[in-house]
Amino acid sequence: MNNDSPNFVNIFLRWLVSIDLVLVVTLIMLLSLGSITLFSATGENSRMMNSHTIHLILATIAMLIATQLPSDMLNRWSVWIYAFGVLVLIMVLIQGSMGKGAQRWLELGSLRFQPAEIMKLAVPMMVASYFSKRILPPNFKDIFVASILVLVPMLLIVKQPDLGTALLVGSAGFFVIYFAGLSWKWLIATALTAMVAAPLVFFYGMHDYQRQRVLTLFNPEADRLGSGYHIIQSTIAIGSGGFYGKGWLKGDQSRLDFLPERHTDFIFAVFGEEFGLLGNMILFSLYLFIIWRGLYLATKGQDTFARLLGGSLSLTFFIYLLVNTGMVSGVLPVVGVPLPLISYGGTSLVTLMIAFGLLMGLRRRKKWYDE
Repeated sequence: MNNDSPNFVNIFLRWLVSIDLVLVVTLIMLLSLGSITLFSATGENSRMMNSHTIHLILATIAMLIATQLPSDMLNRWSVWIYAFGVLVLIMVLIQGSMGKGAQRWLELGSLRFQPAEIMKLAVPMMVASYFSKRILPPNFKDIFVASILVLVPMLLIVKQPDLGTALLVGSAGFFVIYFAGLSWKWLIATALTAMVAAPLVFFYGMHDYQRQRVLTLFNPEADRLGSGYHIIQSTIAIGSGGFYGKGWLKGDQSRLDFLPERHTDFIFAVFGEEFGLLGNMILFSLYLFIIWRGLYLATKGQDTFARLLGGSLSLTFFIYLLVNTGMVSGVLPVVGVPLPLISYGGTSLVTLMIAFGLLMGLRRRKKWYDE
């Protein structure tokens, strides 16, 4: 037997060591809560739950594969992944399939996926790769180039239109720039620019339905059966849960079909009604622990690229949570961001689990078969 042949037992043990068990156990707890909530939100729909189970299996496999991708390889691949992502976004605008008034999906035979999800990983990878080859903190030229790398896919996604995903992609890119050493004067300048640009974006950069969502935020009662219906029903559901909740499968708003989009964007309202404030506290504790663990793993990155990418992926997960719970609670406009690892959706679930796999693998420099 050739002594140079790989010892598969050692390979498996090294692979096992690359898994962060603390993060994985917390993810399992959150995914379990998501599955039982989704079972209720879908009205115990076996077809959708079977589909969700398949998504979970695929997402778990994708996460395990991602843990074995070392940072130097990801760094080299970043430009090609980014270019592919931009290409498929252009393809969506040319021949993408429609759904709920938006052109966001590509269909390859029986496979239907949302290419914008790719950019949640591709953008922070590309920006982190760009900064990893430059002296930090970045100068004006580097910040400008990085901003262009973020804005190009954002504008393509807004064109679909998909404001929620564009917000997440923009956040992912911004966090990389911030962790690269963005000074306070640039942060202040960015905030002032955003304040000045906000009215222009509102009147000239938004579709009519998007402007209506912003106006509805301030006065949902003005159109109770129209644009304000989602927010009114979701806040009723959350408030009616009280401290302990009404119990699993006993939520009136969801079971009686008052709550729209209850298995996707508004699933937090289902959870709040059935499990109450106590359940929400447990849910948020799991989320915050995952975010903390992600930031901790980011600090263990073996190089600049790994640390920048890891920090961005962790805080983007926080933006997911903030935007979804904010819009369902009536604090933020409705922009179509799912509750991470809870809402129904295969592409989003796979993307998130890949992100966590990358977080665990960013500590590695070499491939498993080189060790």
